[in-house]
Formats: sequence, structure tokens, C-alpha cells
Amino acid sequence: MATRPHRLLVVHHTVSPATEAMLDAVLRGTRAEEITGVDVVTKAALAATASDVLAAGAVALGTPANLGYISGALKHFFDQIYYPVREEARGTAYGLFLHANEGPDGAQRAVETITTGLRWERAVPDVVVRDAPTAADLEACWELGATLAAGLMPAD
Repeated sequence: MATRPHRLLVVHHTVSPATEAMLDAVLRGTRAEEITGVDVVTKAALAATASDVLAAGAVALGTPANLGYISGALKHFFDQIYYPVREEARGTAYGLFLHANEGPDGAQRAVETITTGLRWERAVPDVVVRDAPTAADLEACWELGATLAAGLMPAD
């Protein structure tokens, strides 16, 4: 990817209060006062398309861990965008926020495997939350959103 668009795509499947709180914190981070010139587009995983990915310079991914794997909605997102974006979106920065009541390892591994195949680059450490998000967990989500958005700011 030559020049990254100044757009952050937030793709999420937030069906629980915990994942919704994490999404809200990520979005608050993208709106930090210092961040300017970045368009943030939020899409449910079942609604996000290959065109959305191609128009973005970075992607934040949010999902619960369901039975040790990513949500079916996020898997569907990856299935439908994989080949259409594989070449053109190479090098796309991404971050993952994941909620798990039990065993997040399989879900983390799935996202890492898929994003490796897409040749995306992790731009921020994964935020993995077990049980109810704490203030520190939500701060980490805020940082994820702020870091991804700041990386897309236009040069002065």
C-alpha cells in the first residue's frame, strides 16, 4: 500500500455489555483531542465489506471469544473480504480488542493467522479482557483506538 488513507475502519461484533463497553472505549480513543484529520468508520462485522477495507488505512477488530474462537460474524467478515483485499490491502495496520469469559487463546490465534494471510501488520498490542472490563482494560481499549487513529493522521 503506497499511501494509507486517513480512515480507520472499526469492525466489531459487540453483542454483550462487555464488548460494547470495549468498543465505546476504542471509539473514545479515536476522538482524542490531539487526533485530527482522521475519518473513523464503524461497521458491524456482518455489514463491513471489502470496499470498506480498501478505503481504510487501518482496521480495529472487536469480537467476543465464543467457545475459544472469534465470533461467527467476524469470521464471516474475514471470509468475504479475504481474496478481494489480499493484494491491495497488504500492510494494513490493525489492532484487536477481544472479550472472553473463558479461553481467548484460540480467538487470538485465529485473528493472527488470518491477518498474517492478509499480510496486515499489528500496530498495537491486542487488548484481551476476561470477565467484566476494568478501568485499566477500558484504558487499554482507549489506547488501541487512539494509537490506530494517530497513525493515520495526515502529515503537516
